[in-house]
Amino acid sequence: MGVVKMLTIKNLKPYRVTCDHEYFYVTLAYRYFDVLINDEIYQFIPIEAKIVQFDRHTRQIVNTNARFAFQKENKIIYVQMIDLMALPQFIQRLNQMIDTFMGKKLVKEQTSEHEDIELLIATLEQENIKRLIDRALDEKDEQSFIKLVKRLNDQQIND
Repeated sequence: MGVVKMLTIKNLKPYRVTCDHEYFYVTLAYRYFDVLINDEIYQFIPIEAKIVQFDRHTRQIVNTNARFAFQKENKIIYVQMIDLMALPQFIQRLNQMIDTFMGKKLVKEQTSEHEDIELLIATLEQENIKRLIDRALDEKDEQSFIKLVKRLNDQQIND
């Protein structure tokens, strides 16, 4: 294990980002996280810590005692989370990952909500047409009845 004099993030991509009610979890994997240590590139290896855990409300890193391993050939260097947290690009990149994750999650939720609203509207339109058909039958309005039945059938075929 060598002494780390200079540490720079070379590459940092999430393997996976997940969350629960309290935390975000950024899982790191081999080939997705490289650092420059003393002017040499080291690749992350998941032999110790592999997850960065954030508090959802404060966006602060929770697992500050985590220790990450980086390898170059046969040489392994361990870097503490606290040392990585001192690098602005590390924090910025992690925040971008979470923002991207939240953006995708929000779009998915909005799309789902939009689909639910469209389904509700289609259902209400069909119910309204059925009531109009009943009224046309009560009033013995054959033209309206035929037109409304055709409209209801067309609507059901398109759904």
